Amino acid sequence: MSPELTALTLAALLQVVHFVIYSVTAQMQVGTGYALSPRDTPRELTSVAGRAQRAMNNHFEGLILFAIAALVITFADKATHSTALVAFIYLAARVLYLPAYLFGLAPWRSLIWVVGFLATTYLLIRALL
Repeated sequence: MSPELTALTLAALLQVVHFVIYSVTAQMQVGTGYALSPRDTPRELTSVAGRAQRAMNNHFEGLILFAIAALVITFADKATHSTALVAFIYLAARVLYLPAYLFGLAPWRSLIWVVGFLATTYLLIRALL
Protein backbone atom coordinates (compact mmCIF):
# COMPACT_ATOMS: atom_id res chain seq x y z
CA MET A 1 0.00 0.00 0.00
CA SER A 2 1.30 3.47 -0.82
CA PRO A 3 2.12 5.82 2.05
CA GLU A 4 -0.69 8.11 0.89
CA LEU A 5 -3.23 5.27 1.11
CA THR A 6 -1.82 4.26 4.50
CA ALA A 7 -2.34 7.83 5.72
CA LEU A 8 -5.87 7.75 4.28
CA THR A 9 -6.68 4.50 6.07
CA LEU A 10 -5.35 5.87 9.35
CA ALA A 11 -7.36 9.07 8.82
CA ALA A 12 -10.49 6.93 8.32
CA LEU A 13 -9.74 5.14 11.59
CA LEU A 14 -9.34 8.54 13.20
CA GLN A 15 -12.90 9.26 12.04
CA VAL A 16 -13.98 6.21 14.05
CA VAL A 17 -12.26 7.71 17.10
CA HIS A 18 -14.08 11.00 16.47
CA PHE A 19 -17.40 9.18 16.26
CA VAL A 20 -16.83 7.26 19.50
CA ILE A 21 -15.85 10.40 21.41
CA TYR A 22 -18.82 12.28 20.00
CA SER A 23 -21.20 9.43 20.75
CA VAL A 24 -20.05 8.99 24.35
CA THR A 25 -19.99 12.70 25.19
CA ALA A 26 -23.36 13.32 23.52
CA GLN A 27 -25.02 10.44 25.38
CA MET A 28 -23.56 11.70 28.66
CA GLN A 29 -25.14 15.08 27.98
CA VAL A 30 -28.59 14.07 26.70
CA GLY A 31 -29.03 10.80 28.59
CA THR A 32 -29.62 7.25 27.46
CA GLY A 33 -33.38 7.70 27.06
CA TYR A 34 -33.00 10.45 24.50
CA ALA A 35 -30.09 8.70 22.78
CA LEU A 36 -32.25 5.59 22.27
CA SER A 37 -35.30 7.58 21.14
CA PRO A 38 -36.14 8.55 17.53
CA ARG A 39 -34.88 12.06 18.44
CA ASP A 40 -37.82 13.81 16.81
CA THR A 41 -37.10 16.88 18.91
CA PRO A 42 -33.48 17.89 18.28
CA ARG A 43 -31.29 18.90 21.19
CA GLU A 44 -28.36 21.22 20.82
CA LEU A 45 -25.16 19.80 22.17
CA THR A 46 -22.97 22.16 24.18
CA SER A 47 -19.55 22.15 25.78
CA VAL A 48 -17.36 19.10 25.06
CA ALA A 49 -20.19 17.16 23.38
CA GLY A 50 -20.89 20.06 21.01
CA ARG A 51 -17.20 20.48 20.24
CA ALA A 52 -16.86 16.72 19.66
CA GLN A 53 -19.75 16.84 17.20
CA ARG A 54 -18.29 19.82 15.34
CA ALA A 55 -14.82 18.26 15.25
CA MET A 56 -16.28 15.02 13.87
CA ASN A 57 -18.19 16.88 11.16
CA ASN A 58 -15.11 18.92 10.30
CA HIS A 59 -13.06 15.75 9.97
CA PHE A 60 -15.67 14.25 7.61
CA GLU A 61 -15.41 17.36 5.44
CA GLY A 62 -11.61 17.34 5.37
CA LEU A 63 -11.44 13.60 4.88
CA ILE A 64 -13.39 13.82 1.63
CA LEU A 65 -10.84 16.14 0.03
CA PHE A 66 -7.90 14.23 1.45
CA ALA A 67 -9.33 10.94 0.16
CA ILE A 68 -9.61 12.41 -3.33
CA ALA A 69 -6.04 13.68 -3.13
CA ALA A 70 -4.58 10.41 -1.81
CA LEU A 71 -6.46 8.30 -4.34
CA VAL A 72 -5.58 10.50 -7.32
CA ILE A 73 -1.90 10.70 -6.28
CA THR A 74 -1.76 6.92 -5.92
CA PHE A 75 -3.71 5.87 -9.00
CA ALA A 76 -2.15 8.50 -11.28
CA ASP A 77 1.24 7.19 -10.17
CA LYS A 78 2.26 10.66 -8.96
CA ALA A 79 3.44 9.55 -5.51
CA THR A 80 6.81 10.91 -4.40
CA HIS A 81 8.69 11.19 -1.13
CA SER A 82 7.23 14.68 -0.71
CA THR A 83 3.63 13.53 -1.24
CA ALA A 84 4.15 10.75 1.29
CA LEU A 85 5.56 13.22 3.81
CA VAL A 86 2.74 15.69 3.21
CA ALA A 87 0.12 12.94 3.59
CA PHE A 88 1.49 12.16 7.04
CA ILE A 89 1.66 15.88 7.87
CA TYR A 90 -2.06 15.98 7.07
CA LEU A 91 -2.64 12.99 9.35
CA ALA A 92 -0.60 14.53 12.19
CA ALA A 93 -2.54 17.77 11.87
CA ARG A 94 -5.84 15.91 12.06
CA VAL A 95 -4.68 13.93 15.11
CA LEU A 96 -3.71 17.19 16.84
CA TYR A 97 -6.92 18.91 15.72
CA LEU A 98 -9.18 16.66 17.79
CA PRO A 99 -7.78 17.48 21.25
CA ALA A 100 -7.27 21.11 20.21
CA TYR A 101 -10.97 21.33 19.39
CA LEU A 102 -12.17 19.32 22.40
CA PHE A 103 -10.19 21.50 24.83
CA GLY A 104 -11.05 24.75 23.01
CA LEU A 105 -7.44 25.65 22.27
CA ALA A 106 -7.77 28.87 20.29
CA PRO A 107 -6.08 29.88 18.03
CA TRP A 108 -4.16 26.57 17.86
CA ARG A 109 -7.18 24.64 16.59
CA SER A 110 -7.48 26.95 13.60
CA LEU A 111 -3.75 26.93 12.89
CA ILE A 112 -3.69 23.13 13.01
CA TRP A 113 -6.67 23.04 10.65
CA VAL A 114 -4.81 25.29 8.18
CA VAL A 115 -1.82 22.89 8.17
CA GLY A 116 -4.11 19.98 7.25
CA PHE A 117 -5.92 22.02 4.62
CA LEU A 118 -2.67 23.20 3.02
CA ALA A 119 -1.35 19.63 3.00
CA THR A 120 -4.46 18.46 1.16
CA THR A 121 -4.25 21.39 -1.27
CA TYR A 122 -0.60 20.57 -1.97
CA LEU A 123 -1.50 16.95 -2.79
CA LEU A 124 -4.32 18.01 -5.11
CA ILE A 125 -2.05 20.39 -6.99
CA ARG A 126 0.77 17.80 -7.20
CA ALA A 127 -1.72 15.34 -8.69
CA LEU A 128 -2.26 17.72 -11.59
CA LEU A 129 1.42 18.40 -12.31
